[in-house]
Amino acid sequence: MTGPRLSVVIVAFDSRAELGRTLPALVAELEPGDELIVVDNGSQDGTAEAVAELAPEAKLIEIGSNSGFAAGANAGAEAAGGELLLFLNPDARPLSGFRDAIVRPWSEDRGWGAWMGLVTCDDGQAINTAGNPVHFTGFAWAGAHGELLHADLQPREVPTASGACLALPLETFRRLGGFPEPYFLYHEDVDLSMRLRLEGARIGIEPSAMVDHEYEFAPGTEKMRWLERNRWAFVARVYPGALLALLAPALLLTELALIAVSVAGGWGRQKLLANLDGLRRLPWALRSRRQVQRRRTVSAAEFAAWLTPDLDSPFFGRAGSSSLLRLGLRGYWRVVRALLGGPRSAAR
Repeated sequence: MTGPRLSVVIVAFDSRAELGRTLPALVAELEPGDELIVVDNGSQDGTAEAVAELAPEAKLIEIGSNSGFAAGANAGAEAAGGELLLFLNPDARPLSGFRDAIVRPWSEDRGWGAWMGLVTCDDGQAINTAGNPVHFTGFAWAGAHGELLHADLQPREVPTASGACLALPLETFRRLGGFPEPYFLYHEDVDLSMRLRLEGARIGIEPSAMVDHEYEFAPGTEKMRWLERNRWAFVARVYPGALLALLAPALLLTELALIAVSVAGGWGRQKLLANLDGLRRLPWALRSRRQVQRRRTVSAAEFAAWLTPDLDSPFFGRAGSSSLLRLGLRGYWRVVRALLGGPRSAAR
């Protein structure tokens, strides 16, 4: 075996067709001693039977109901026994050489707390994400999405790692308490990555570890409710207090703007429900915030260095391309960064 023992966790929900594409490619990559764990969140389409057929040596955990990605991932990690834990989407098919590449940051002792593979789309012709940027208001998106794949991509640090193909030491994941299960779906990878950054950890991408992802962004669905409620939970849990105080005006203005944007975009109901969810979950967010912030070893300024003022994604439409809005956001962010001061270690 090359490098650490690998535990691959796939959380599936009605994913028979996707696993038919992913499992044969993944099984061909695994080495003796590696393990594959598939968590079935109550599928009704024969997912469990597909796993038994395509990966008979896999460990199948049947939850019996749709508990969400976070809970399913945590259940899979609890059953894992390898040193290196890898979360892989059921529709993220590994390409040739994936296994050797995804363990390389560990084997080369790069000092990364977590890392991702390069997530492609369109049969490996374009980039789905090369690391997810995070706006200072908590929005996150697939970085470099839609760009044509090119050969000169190099290992580097990224703001946050995509959960479509996310690797980290099993011990680290368990020490952090895993993914926040109240999120159910979306933003868990951002939350985990930025909690690691609170501890001073580095997050990277290994571009030679490639998976091809069947990705489609579908706004105006229940997805917008989950994205919005989890964005607020992430900001409330993870942002240092000094940063939260300075961002309060921007967060309020963003909320007011999103009311109009959501109504115009046909997802006003989802936005309203997301806000109600956020209020209901606020006591949990504040309780868990205390635990998260106790682990902080960096200053608010060092944490803020990994956030961006630019809405640099086609998913934001006219807002992302507005030069006036960009100018205003950058100006506001310069003031915030100046008030936070230079990077320094946080007092324990």
